[in-house]
Amino acid sequence: MSPLTDLPPAALEHVAHYFRTLSEPTRLRILNALGTGQLSVGEIAEQVDSSVANVSRHLAQMAQQGLVAREHQGSSVLYRIADPSVYELCDLVCGSIARRLDAAAQAREAFAVPVRRASAGRKK
Repeated sequence: MSPLTDLPPAALEHVAHYFRTLSEPTRLRILNALGTGQLSVGEIAEQVDSSVANVSRHLAQMAQQGLVAREHQGSSVLYRIADPSVYELCDLVCGSIARRLDAAAQAREAFAVPVRRASAGRKK
């Protein structure tokens, strides 16, 4: 039985928002950057090659979904992963995608036409 089976529609909406938050490549890059530890918005922006304003907007949405947490340290605000299980989810999804891509590559190889090489000593 699927864990989604018994969830009411309102709970499914929350699940959908969580996955929508993870559907943005910049947010995945942010999660990857935060895998090394706490970082400031500027440090994250530098690592993900984005503007501070854009990263701040993404961090706000990620915080709303409980993916990241912010902590004040002096005059700095540092972000960290709030829910480490997000990495388990990403590993699961990445593994699934890798398996599908491998299977597709193997299927393409089965239909590949061997390249014939011309004989070196062949005369015209």
